[in-house]
Amino acid sequence: MFSRQRTVPDGYRSFQNLPVQRLAVGAANEQMAVHVAGRLAMGRVPLVCLAGYQRNMADFSDFANNFHRVFGDDWPIILIDLKGRGRSSDRSDKARYLSTIDARDVVQVLAALALDGGIFVGQGYGGQVVMALAAEHPRLVHAAVLLDAGPVSDPRGLVRLRNNLKDLDGSRSEAGFRAMFRRMLAPDYPAATEGLLDVIAARTHYLDKRNRVHTLFDPHLIKKLEAFEHDDILVPQWPLYDALGNAPLLLMRTQLTEQLRRETFEEMLRRRRDAEGYVIEGQGSPALLNTPEDVEPIAGFVRKLLRRRPKAA
Repeated sequence: MFSRQRTVPDGYRSFQNLPVQRLAVGAANEQMAVHVAGRLAMGRVPLVCLAGYQRNMADFSDFANNFHRVFGDDWPIILIDLKGRGRSSDRSDKARYLSTIDARDVVQVLAALALDGGIFVGQGYGGQVVMALAAEHPRLVHAAVLLDAGPVSDPRGLVRLRNNLKDLDGSRSEAGFRAMFRRMLAPDYPAATEGLLDVIAARTHYLDKRNRVHTLFDPHLIKKLEAFEHDDILVPQWPLYDALGNAPLLLMRTQLTEQLRRETFEEMLRRRRDAEGYVIEGQGSPALLNTPEDVEPIAGFVRKLLRRRPKAA
């Protein structure tokens, strides 16, 4: 069936402070949107941030600002929209929406930026891409932060995500659209104001002038979730997690997430006794990372990494 080309409105508010360069990656006419904050330079290991399944770099805008308050505005932070998300191109071959292929795309982005790796911060599906990257190119992953990400996703979260996204489809008034999104997001952010819930919603959806709902991701990503049911038992991919065995690791989980079961998170910590663990209270996925307190575990992790690095002669 013919599908209309996905577009992002010019000057869209969620991306106003996130200018991007578009890099040709993979198939012809496909590009990836990359935002570089700070200055790429020798001796400064960049943070490379990958968002969740249908999400985009806007989820890291507050994180970047808070991190720069600690390390200075010139510390390099790279935000990447995976294919089919945000301002990157949709894949022409929908069968290629796979974490392993997304990881290979990230390798090309690093090469285009003349980088030999970085400290990766992956939320949800973005963390699975980091694990896939470590499996094929372990030297590129100098360290990793996995947030609500592990070797197996919770099927309850996948089903809820699919159902919520389907419920949003169709035409409605702006007031109805906002009210529906607020109801969907409120269980994940019980302390959030309606204004903040609207900000989170605007990172993945918008209404056009005719009050039609549009996604900031390829709608085919919803179709890929159709096979999951609440009681599915998914096979953990522990070899992918083990691929991070030589990389310093920070494991984070939001208290209310439905993406990563607590027992999986605890098993990840058990298998990596050297890893640090942290739980963000009162939030679900994606983590907002909009306060210094929630960003500090990542800042502290990076601070320790820098102290371990050998000094140049």
